[in-house]
Amino acid sequence: MPLFYHDAIGILPPPFNPTIGAPLIHRRHALGLLAAASFLPARGLAKVSYQRSEVRNNLARRFFEAGTVGTFVGYKVDDYLIIASDKDRSGQPQLPASTFKIPNSLIALETGVVEDPDKDVFKWDGVTRSIEAWNKDHTLRSAIAASVVPVYQEIALRIGPERMQKFVDLLEYGNRDIGGGIDQFWLTGNLRIDPVQQVDFVDRLRRGVLPLSKRSQELVRDILPVTKAGNATIRSKSGLVGAERGQPSLGWLVGWVEAGIQQTVFAMNMDCKGPAQIAARMNVVQQCLTDIVAI
Repeated sequence: MPLFYHDAIGILPPPFNPTIGAPLIHRRHALGLLAAASFLPARGLAKVSYQRSEVRNNLARRFFEAGTVGTFVGYKVDDYLIIASDKDRSGQPQLPASTFKIPNSLIALETGVVEDPDKDVFKWDGVTRSIEAWNKDHTLRSAIAASVVPVYQEIALRIGPERMQKFVDLLEYGNRDIGGGIDQFWLTGNLRIDPVQQVDFVDRLRRGVLPLSKRSQELVRDILPVTKAGNATIRSKSGLVGAERGQPSLGWLVGWVEAGIQQTVFAMNMDCKGPAQIAARMNVVQQCLTDIVAI
């Protein structure tokens, strides 16, 4: 067994009142639970349109088939339809783990810590780690593809606590708490985000309406890892809580899928305590996306 588990898809062997943005949806003021049965308009432009939402309990079988439990939230943009596998876990905050590499990349570009995601090089520190892909120099593009924790820890250190807090607040990311160490807060510290909030954040990035420069958002959309599923394109980022300690517990996959003109934003997390479940994340997401006719 390896000391560390990799949270990049493809490297390893084999509560819910969502208010997620879409074009022509006004900025939402709060997130709630589906159980509360009160829907609020979400982020976006000046017009207001309200989403429909559904809980489809049959989606839970996809986790059972993988030998685990979890939650899936999908937002079918054109239909203004939010679909969740449950009304409880979908609103439970968790450590974001390496899904935080998405905002970390945005903040790095916005602050100038990284000028060019393909030219700026982070030199390997010479420490040999069990994940071979980490034991070399990286650009931002290659670091997000291989989910290189040491590179993103260095990025966070260069950003610094003051600027990091400013941008986490600006992005309204999760509970906005970066306590626990500037290079640890998303791994073992105080930062928490739930699947509904993940979908909201990723959707704002997809649409380019985050309060950051268009360039930073375009570049991060471009460097996100891509998976093909038939004629569909999935842009996503994985995360694995405990990966860097060799104690995996919870796996994430967040992103969006483009299938023709249809786009669906999603967030999934599930309990992952072994290589088989870790490697199953993308498969579970694709099954859920198929079930909701998103691919």
